[in-house]
Amino acid sequence: MQAIVIEDKRLVLREVPDPVAGEGEVVVDVTAAGVNRADVSQRQGFYPPPPGASEYPGLECAGVISSVGPGVAGHHVGARVAALLAGGGYAEKVAVPAGQLLPVPTGLSLQESAALPEVSCTVWSNVVGIARLHKGETLLVHGGGSGIGTFAIQLGKALGATVVATARASKHDRLRALGADHVIDYTTDDFVAATRDFTGGRGADVVLDIIGAKYLARNVEVLAPDGRITVIGMQGGRKGELDLGMLMGKRGRISATGLRARALDDKARIVAGVSREVWPLVEAGAIKPIIHTTLPLAAAQEAHDLMESSDHLGKILLLP
Repeated sequence: MQAIVIEDKRLVLREVPDPVAGEGEVVVDVTAAGVNRADVSQRQGFYPPPPGASEYPGLECAGVISSVGPGVAGHHVGARVAALLAGGGYAEKVAVPAGQLLPVPTGLSLQESAALPEVSCTVWSNVVGIARLHKGETLLVHGGGSGIGTFAIQLGKALGATVVATARASKHDRLRALGADHVIDYTTDDFVAATRDFTGGRGADVVLDIIGAKYLARNVEVLAPDGRITVIGMQGGRKGELDLGMLMGKRGRISATGLRARALDDKARIVAGVSREVWPLVEAGAIKPIIHTTLPLAAAQEAHDLMESSDHLGKILLLP
């Protein structure tokens, strides 16, 4: 099969051996694969795959099962599925643990479905599973124009929250159309002051942060009483200063999580939760996959260049 390999921090299409379905796995013929910031970090040498994972980038895909390994029940050759991956999505075929498979939502194509597994599992496990966002609360989403951001805005609104997002001004109209109640241009405005002003001084109950260290102090500052910060990215660095006194005064909480290196049973639990709680919202039209563009697999480097520019809105997909 053909797959994308990393050579000197560049993405190159190469002929590689086909994957084989091991115990508890299926092989999926990939129709489309999602591109994520984590893939860029892997290409740059900062985010190696966990032990046992494919060396090729790609954390989500959709396609058709072409073989089923021993110990797999409930899945069959020819089934259309979406999949959360630890790696290997930038390829014509990928081996997937059966617990990380999702059905294709009713009404969506395989291509559209490829835009959902990584963002839905990341956002749901953090915003709902950890931060416990409730109806009537305010959710602040950093990077509102990203794949994570566009999904989080829609999920927050579907759960009855007020959603504030940060994004470049050029993306504001689209984000409001997705349901954002207030959008802040992070290049010109202070998101702490703007969020407080919008919420009558209260601040955000939940902050979903992809930036990390650069935003740590201000995320604590913007928190409402009993607020929760969940950090899922480090685009702004790994180490920041934390004012524990301010955090304690607000009775706030901070969590920091990753998805890729979790144990198989933990990932299966998250995937099952997404299937149970998020997929009905997708099938009802409350959440839609937001796809900026699709590119052929051979153009994977172009896809990464586009992602690094931050000029996209929503997901970038690769098509083998």
